[in-house]
Amino acid sequence: MAKGDNILIYIRDDVYIDYQKFVVDKNVMSIESFASKHIRRDVVDMIIAQQALILGGFSHQFHYATGKVNFRNTKMLQNGELLISFDTYWLADAKAIEDKVYISDAVIRNGEYIAGIYTSINNHKALAVKSINDLKDLTAVSTPLWRTDWQTIQSLPLKKVTREDSWLSMARMVNLQWIDFLLMPFNSTPDQSFTMDKIHLVPVKNIGVLLKDSRNFVISKKHPKGEEAFIAINKGLKILRQRGAIRKAYIDAGFIIENDNLTIINP
Repeated sequence: MAKGDNILIYIRDDVYIDYQKFVVDKNVMSIESFASKHIRRDVVDMIIAQQALILGGFSHQFHYATGKVNFRNTKMLQNGELLISFDTYWLADAKAIEDKVYISDAVIRNGEYIAGIYTSINNHKALAVKSINDLKDLTAVSTPLWRTDWQTIQSLPLKKVTREDSWLSMARMVNLQWIDFLLMPFNSTPDQSFTMDKIHLVPVKNIGVLLKDSRNFVISKKHPKGEEAFIAINKGLKILRQRGAIRKAYIDAGFIIENDNLTIINP
């Protein structure tokens, strides 16, 4: 909800922690390099959204509330309690609620999202994967609430797919080797590993899975500043795209991989 000129944005707590560690006291408009151990796709999304809004003329200030808000956010966007999700949506998920939200131009374009097969560092069977045929004895976890992820996982030749709607629970299950892997954006750490608390996941080397969809920002049609934000963010995204800033940000963050040795599974 807007309070005066200060707009409240809900952010998943782990994303906000990394965002604070990365930004520190920098002005978001001054950020051009995204190479950092604290950077990840969600944090890049958050910064790109703010830069695009400002470039597009949206001058209102934001303050943040944290929590485990993944799917609650969608309801809040639909009823106007939340202006914008700073975490991009798959276009398929956004279109499912497009009567209630505006959908921005693509931030991550169709064909740019290559996910890693992330597993426990001790799961030697998963780490030995070299091709799509090697997946037949493996299990994976995902949620149909992320349509593109779910459709991609379902199209792979797997032993079993488990549904779990909490991302953190998915990561824990893989870390404990109850499940062999989940699909995750490549991380910016030198070995592309992901660590949070006791969770430590690593990607199968030189293998990626293409997720065939774009990712876009969604803005509430019911929020009083929704239309203003929608016009501004698209204007700003065009400017950032023309500068090459969007692609550079995701390359810096390790999300878009420029690696000739990467074998891409195209389900």
